[in-house]
Amino acid sequence: MRLVIARCSVDYAGRLTAHLPSAPRLILVKADGSVSIHADDRAYKPLNWMSPPCSLKEGADGDEGVWTVVNKAGEKLIITMEEIMHDSSHELGVDPGLIKDGVEAHLQELLADRIETLGDGYTLIRREYPTAIGPVDILCRDADGATVAVEIKRRGEIDGVEQLTRYLELLNRDPHLAPVKGVFAAQEIKPQARVLATDRGIDCVVLDYDALRGIEDDKLRLF
Repeated sequence: MRLVIARCSVDYAGRLTAHLPSAPRLILVKADGSVSIHADDRAYKPLNWMSPPCSLKEGADGDEGVWTVVNKAGEKLIITMEEIMHDSSHELGVDPGLIKDGVEAHLQELLADRIETLGDGYTLIRREYPTAIGPVDILCRDADGATVAVEIKRRGEIDGVEQLTRYLELLNRDPHLAPVKGVFAAQEIKPQARVLATDRGIDCVVLDYDALRGIEDDKLRLF
């Protein structure tokens, strides 16, 4: 991971346009190719970002102070550097992944056991399907035999959609699985996360934890 603290302005050119005026900011360049711009007042959420796959070119158009980040859709994030105060790189290694809390882990178990909750004809391939960046919660097939990747959260927010997007990018490179669709499942899905998921062709499913537990209880009854 590369950490750059710089006074800079940022322009985004794509389906929309956005401009961040000059100010000191933190720029994160991750090993997966993503680039994000952070301020000191937004917790973990970036002001602007470009998700992988994308390319970073420093010194675009002969100007050493301009960074241009381009994604596969041709959208651009243009960072104009005025002063670089810090620039360092760190090897973080392979992350062991997020350990889910009891509710998320139990939701995964219940949904895998009753995968037809997602729709008639759904069948389970496996839970915790491995990828190079961590396991997908559930991999399954729909009634038409298409592969579906399911990311499960207790509270569905934008970062969960981003996580599922990265999984889908990798899974769709496997000719034995592609095309792979995405399902974002949570007990509660924030409006912004739903909009982003819809924009990326990802279906959203709201899970009723108590109802799933009830289904499980009914399954265990003898009479």
